[in-house]
Amino acid sequence: MAGVLAAKKPVAQAPTLRVLRVAESEPRSDCAGRMVISGRMADVCAELDRLVAMEAAQGRH
Repeated sequence: MAGVLAAKKPVAQAPTLRVLRVAESEPRSDCAGRMVISGRMADVCAELDRLVAMEAAQGRH
């Protein structure tokens, strides 16, 4: 038999990080809202660091 190499199809991978923001029915001043962050631990931690830096740049506490 002749050695034929089959080309492998690239496999679509799921995103490594998912960030979901939950919209509240009534916006309240005492609640910043809810968020779900899922994925690899390193990616989740990096997203949290990014959010902290973004909040600090905006001057929020």
